[in-house]
Amino acid sequence: MLSDEVQTLKEVPIFASIEPSKLKLLAFACDRMTYRKGQDLFRQGDQGDAAFVLLSGTANVIVSSASGELTVAEVGRNAVVGEMSILCNIPRTATVRATSKLEALRISQDHFLALTSEFPAVASEIMRTLVTRLSKTTAELVKARLPPTPD
Repeated sequence: MLSDEVQTLKEVPIFASIEPSKLKLLAFACDRMTYRKGQDLFRQGDQGDAAFVLLSGTANVIVSSASGELTVAEVGRNAVVGEMSILCNIPRTATVRATSKLEALRISQDHFLALTSEFPAVASEIMRTLVTRLSKTTAELVKARLPPTPD
């Protein structure tokens, strides 16, 4: 099991630069979690205390709005979710809900922050990931605000 988790972590872009012995320590310090379809990994507004690496399955990233819940992304194997809350020390900005049976590694805030301090490449990759998400979200918001074009 531990070797499977180390292999999975090596495939996650933000952890790709970390040597296998350090990944083994990280995998050992993580909690392996199983979620059923429809179960929340965390909810928007909750205080963040961990990030999650999806090992298998899929989940929706959902934000609450005045008109109800809005799915803004679907994530799957090797995705990292929940890192923004623990990096910025802010409440969760979205709910992540399993859309199938899902297994994930739960990385505590302390371990995650230690990784970013010890491995600058991890911090750089996290920034790249967050900027990409922000860019996609901004493009979606612009598209949603544009008036429909006549046919």
